[in-house]
Amino acid sequence: MKTTHLVTVLGRELSVRSSAPAEKVQAVESFVNARLQEIGSALKSGDAHLVLMLALLNTSEELLELRDSAERDAPIDVSLRRLLEKLEKT
Repeated sequence: MKTTHLVTVLGRELSVRSSAPAEKVQAVESFVNARLQEIGSALKSGDAHLVLMLALLNTSEELLELRDSAERDAPIDVSLRRLLEKLEKT
């Protein structure tokens, strides 16, 4: 069941619906605000749109790297699970 949560990003309050618990929504809000602060403080321009775009690009790059890493590790995970199953049978 989705619940409405109030979050604040760049000083703007937003109403969002999520099935995640409130603690998870707050963690996401904190992560987003920290990332925006980190990128915003590195820029001379205070352009909020630029900060948002750079944060989105940066976070997307990290997500794609994590997905690639998980895909590369998947065969190893399968092999380890099979090995564990064999060990448990003995």
